Amino acid sequence: MKILIVDDEEGIRSIIKEYCEEEGYEVDEAETGKKALEKLKVKDYDMMILDIMMPQMDGYSMLKECPVSRRVPTIVLSARGEEYDKLSGFDLGIDDYVTKPFSPKELMARIKAISNRLNHTITDIYTYNNLEVNFLSHTLKINNKIVEITPKEFEILTYLIHNKNIAISREQLLSNVWGYDFFGDDRTIDTHIKMLRNNLGEYRDNIKTVRGIGYKYVEEE
Repeated sequence: MKILIVDDEEGIRSIIKEYCEEEGYEVDEAETGKKALEKLKVKDYDMMILDIMMPQMDGYSMLKECPVSRRVPTIVLSARGEEYDKLSGFDLGIDDYVTKPFSPKELMARIKAISNRLNHTITDIYTYNNLEVNFLSHTLKINNKIVEITPKEFEILTYLIHNKNIAISREQLLSNVWGYDFFGDDRTIDTHIKMLRNNLGEYRDNIKTVRGIGYKYVEEE
């Protein structure tokens, strides 16, 4: 996989490059949005890690100027963590938003998760021991018996499984399950997670609470 890292901080680019190359990814760098545009026009990339605040041309301006035919899956990496900044990015079609300071390992996990979704490597049916989630028929089975859950509970479970082992914020769940124009709050997520856990029964502990962030799905040992 070929990745373009766009950030005006050389130290940040070096860290990401090191981790990417350890995963076997091919890496190119650009320190401005203008140089990133030039690279995107002449080379095919599979993904882009993009900073917002850069000289000459900021990240969002670069995305607006980038021809649709040359756009690639994008993770924004920025010190700006306001809701407005995130929503602006998603409106422009980005795939994820990571706030600085960041964990390089978490960033690698997010890259893999997006790559898996785009390459359809996640099967239509997820199984773990006697738990079965059918993403096509929207059914949940435990011990070969169908468990009735609400559509929103199923969407939450699907999103968490597709991002297995990644800490997902309540904001991300609200945005991706309810939609960006939903005016709910954290209690909406917590209530649905509580009901989902109850329905998962013996697999309730597969959904972990990540203090100060939200939740993540794991496969219990």
